[in-house]
Amino acid sequence: MEDSDLSQLSLLDLFNMEVKTQVVVLNNCLLALETNPDPKSELAALMRAAHCIKGAARIVQIEPAVTLAHVMEDCFSAAQAGTVTLTADSVDVLLQGVDLLQHIAQNPNLQPGNNPHIQSLVNAIANLSTSVNIPVVVPQVNILQPTPEIESLQPEIIPSPVEELVATQNRSVRVSTDNLNRLMGLAGETIVATKWLEPFTDSFLKVKANQVELSNLVAKLQELLSDRPLDKHIKEHLSAVYQKASECSQLISDRQNELESFSQRSGNLAQRLYREVIATRMCSFAEGGQGFGRMVRDLSRLLGKRVKLEIKGKYTLVDRDILDRLEAPLTHILRNAIDHGIESPQDRLAAGKPEEGKIEIEVVHRAGMLFITISDDGRGIDVEFLRQEVVRKQMTNAEMAAQLTEAELMEFLLLPGFSTTQVVTEISGRGVGLDIVHSTVREVGGTLRAVSHPGKGMAFYLQLPLTLSVVRTLLVEIAGEPYAFGLARIEQVLMLSKSEIAVSENRPFFLLNNQPVELISARQVLELPSPAVNPDLLPVVVISDRLNHYGLVVDRFLGEHSLVVRPLDSRLGKVPNISAAALMDDGSPVLIVDVEDLVRSIAKVFSSGQLSQVNQSGRQVLTKTYKRVLVVDDSITVREMERKLLENNGYKVDVAVNGIDGWNAIRSSDYDLVITDIDMPRMNGFELTSQIKAHAKLKQIPVIIVSYKDREEDRIQGLEAGADYYLTKSSFHDDTLLRAVIDLIGEG
Repeated sequence: MEDSDLSQLSLLDLFNMEVKTQVVVLNNCLLALETNPDPKSELAALMRAAHCIKGAARIVQIEPAVTLAHVMEDCFSAAQAGTVTLTADSVDVLLQGVDLLQHIAQNPNLQPGNNPHIQSLVNAIANLSTSVNIPVVVPQVNILQPTPEIESLQPEIIPSPVEELVATQNRSVRVSTDNLNRLMGLAGETIVATKWLEPFTDSFLKVKANQVELSNLVAKLQELLSDRPLDKHIKEHLSAVYQKASECSQLISDRQNELESFSQRSGNLAQRLYREVIATRMCSFAEGGQGFGRMVRDLSRLLGKRVKLEIKGKYTLVDRDILDRLEAPLTHILRNAIDHGIESPQDRLAAGKPEEGKIEIEVVHRAGMLFITISDDGRGIDVEFLRQEVVRKQMTNAEMAAQLTEAELMEFLLLPGFSTTQVVTEISGRGVGLDIVHSTVREVGGTLRAVSHPGKGMAFYLQLPLTLSVVRTLLVEIAGEPYAFGLARIEQVLMLSKSEIAVSENRPFFLLNNQPVELISARQVLELPSPAVNPDLLPVVVISDRLNHYGLVVDRFLGEHSLVVRPLDSRLGKVPNISAAALMDDGSPVLIVDVEDLVRSIAKVFSSGQLSQVNQSGRQVLTKTYKRVLVVDDSITVREMERKLLENNGYKVDVAVNGIDGWNAIRSSDYDLVITDIDMPRMNGFELTSQIKAHAKLKQIPVIIVSYKDREEDRIQGLEAGADYYLTKSSFHDDTLLRAVIDLIGEG
């Protein structure tokens, strides 16, 4: 819906919202009645929910809802008083009442006379307790003057939820997905905009250094001319120049500090805004999985089974878009588990299992991803039977099937139309529909894996992005431009030597886990110019579409980045091989690759027979460039020792006398490596390393900490600050330091 606050909704819309909210309470608490031996809190919540619906229905004059909520409320009151015990059959009837309330809210013009089911259900609920004696038809209720008889049935007067919603209308608003996406984009651009301040603060350092040099030159000039007879006016002008240079130097220093402080505050504010916008897209898993418990309970009773659903991590935050798309796939997995996974009570007892089956959903955040596991303790799938089914369905021959691993066999369950059950029911079919589950998971950038433990159960593992708005990516360079691959869509990345590449029928390939993976140039797939230089080591991104694996040769890896996804303009239509775009920290655009589409494009290139070779040697033009190293140490002896060691091995070395001096030097010049001591005045080595790694432009520079301290806690602190190596100064006596430098930036 479009942007609106609650004041723009009709009373019927508010009533529908209220019923949806209270139905969640009714469902959850009714399910809890069957397992809780002392359900006092559940019964109290049930009474409140029914009373809320009754009060709201009165205001909008929906008679069937008033009648139904009234008898349900009195039934809960009788159970609370102990005059009636609600059995599983009683809960069945009451759950039907909950469903009917939701139906009435969606169809407010429904009348009892037009629907005999309403009347029969009212009677059934009234008959659950002999103490409940509610008339079949409730007389017309005047919403301005409520009938005393009806009000007297509930001593606790609770304000109408519709009235409460209207009264608190300015406490919440409903925002459309499009507007939220635009807000997300603006928040991302705000972060980018704050990054533009960093070059200004860095350039101020250079201006400051030039100004200091100018002041020194003026002072030197004054010193040289001090012993010479000069005109009075020249001396005055010279003194004024020196004074003005000193004032400028101080002014620049002050403004540089202020600008740097403002840059940090702006960056922090932009990050806070960004995180808040992200939070508005999130909700707890329980909010999207509200119907799972009810579905498991109803279906298990229908099949004569006893099944308990347990959700771990129900309050784990999930992107609303992902949760909406996952509801149907998760429901299908649960239905499969109940219908074909969990055995009948008799079979479970015969197998030495508890009579009641168990299904568990676990939702956790781990390593920047969302993991959802759905497992049951049912019969599972026999792997050898699955192997025979694969052959019987002519999906492979017996010889190949015998070599398939258990994980490879389970992949067949996710193929369209594949099923291991001979009986197709209306409820589910093990395998039938799992291809849809798999497709949906891949659409949101995730992966699905099935694992069976024959006789013990089945588990499905879903790995998903935390949000569709921000994607963790690997950035690569192709033909001078950056491209992003979602990490969830990448099988593996590696640097491949030409000696590892073989060619069969003009198709280059290499072996990965003893399996051939065909190679193709990303430039050819994307129809970009061929490279002038073909290096000996090829950066390769391995991608797949579940059936085929391909090695995509790119120009170089640029590292991992979290990108705010920006949809492409709809007027462009479907852009081949590209799914979306994003902005880098410096404001430059980057295209996000559509891996599914890219795999199809790769298949077309292979089928065309016009494959270009990726292992052809090209003539490389080498230019002599020195790699620059900054040594930061307050000991002149150590500085000079490190400088001579590195310069003798072909590196260009600059030195800094303390942490602040080093930090200013790093931001003023370009370095390939920083080597720093720990204990230094003004800024120690841990602080310097943290500053470098927190800086958007400098964080890629490797850092080596060299210290006299060999304590484990210092080593850990150094590595936690972001250092790539932690060495002791005893490394000067052998080639340990030099090996570390070569490992990080190559030879000089």
